[in-house]
Amino acid sequence: MAFIVVALVATVAASGASYVSGRRAVLTAAQDDYMTTLRDNINTIAPTITMPPDQTTLDLVARKLGYDATIVYQGMNSSQSAALSWFPDDLRSEVRAANQLFFQRVDRYGGPYLLVGMPVLAFRPDGTATHSGIEVYAVHSLYTAQQSIEEFADNGWKTAAVAIPLAMLIALLAAGAVLRPVRRLRDAARSLAKGDLSTRLVTTGSDELTDLARTFNDTAASLEASMTELRRMEADARRFVADVSHELRTPLAAMTAVNEILEEETGLTPDAGQAARLVGGETRKLARLVEDLIEISRFDAQTAMLDTHREDVGAMIAGTLRTRGWTESVEADLPAGVFAPVDRRRLDVIVANLVGNALRHGEQPVRVVLRREGADVVVEVTDSGPGLAPDVVPQVFGRFYKADAARARSEGSGLGLSIALKNANLHGGGIEAGNSPDGGARFVLRLPGERSEV
Repeated sequence: MAFIVVALVATVAASGASYVSGRRAVLTAAQDDYMTTLRDNINTIAPTITMPPDQTTLDLVARKLGYDATIVYQGMNSSQSAALSWFPDDLRSEVRAANQLFFQRVDRYGGPYLLVGMPVLAFRPDGTATHSGIEVYAVHSLYTAQQSIEEFADNGWKTAAVAIPLAMLIALLAAGAVLRPVRRLRDAARSLAKGDLSTRLVTTGSDELTDLARTFNDTAASLEASMTELRRMEADARRFVADVSHELRTPLAAMTAVNEILEEETGLTPDAGQAARLVGGETRKLARLVEDLIEISRFDAQTAMLDTHREDVGAMIAGTLRTRGWTESVEADLPAGVFAPVDRRRLDVIVANLVGNALRHGEQPVRVVLRREGADVVVEVTDSGPGLAPDVVPQVFGRFYKADAARARSEGSGLGLSIALKNANLHGGGIEAGNSPDGGARFVLRLPGERSEV
């Protein structure tokens, strides 16, 4: 479109400039020709004039110059005269005061006219010119020149009428030749941005756009190779974690059972009992880590599935708190009758991770509030600790992320919040991390609820 506008503007501007230039040239030629002829005639007649001239002399000079000339001398003027009233006073004053020709173009009766005024010069014996007192005023119609200009304009617009469509056609062809490769490059870039790394452009020719297309193809090929290698390495790493986690499950189960027996054994020495309890605690942490790694590997492999049922969310959260012995440590506001389609096991994991995190890293009391917001079900978990630092909030759901770098060991696996977020996303919801206005960290779980309650 821009090419067409430029071509149209250029054609119209060229036609307009040509018209203005032609009009000026025609008018200048017409007036210069007339003024030259008038001056030559006056210079020829001037030596024959008897000074001072009388009325007869003035009329004779006027007849020799033509009907359109008026001869003026000290208040007298020729009887056969042009319209002397057409001449403005300032022009006549300049003619009386100077020894040169003056002219002015005017429009009268619907047409252009040229007004010319000049003095008749007398020459002294020393050859110098002086004003003789005789003034010549002539009116010349420029109608013929105007007709030539109008014909020129008509021809110009006819030419423009042919040139404009031709210019637009040429502009379209030129624009197409330039824009088609650009559009193909744009579409290819969009396809590449959407993840289709096999996108390539057809390259023909040797111009700059072809060089750009070749560069794009090289970049896409390099990116595809890099992404393929990264995906392979990522898949290998995930498979390794999953395989190791599954292989550790069986020995860990046996170790856990043995440790439980050792912890209950009363015949052990104090040191042996303490060692057994230490090994048992570490074994249970390792078992939790393995289970969390297996869960994470399911999400990474996109094999995690939902088993949703219409559940009373408040009753489910109360069961989670009761099962883990947190009823006395948590202030809960769980109204009945808030139903939502949820996976019971996964919602239990979400709530357990959020509340457990608040109890471990925040301060009591910990509050759990359930409410509805429109069609959503919202669960808010808040502790009474110092809250989350601004730089921690964006990273709090990262795997193995620790807000306190000095806290190398913790009871959790470091994957709890990440797993909670994954489970919330699997439900079509999410978790927001931040701080409450009263202080303390706040995590807000938002899940799609029912549109209407039964």
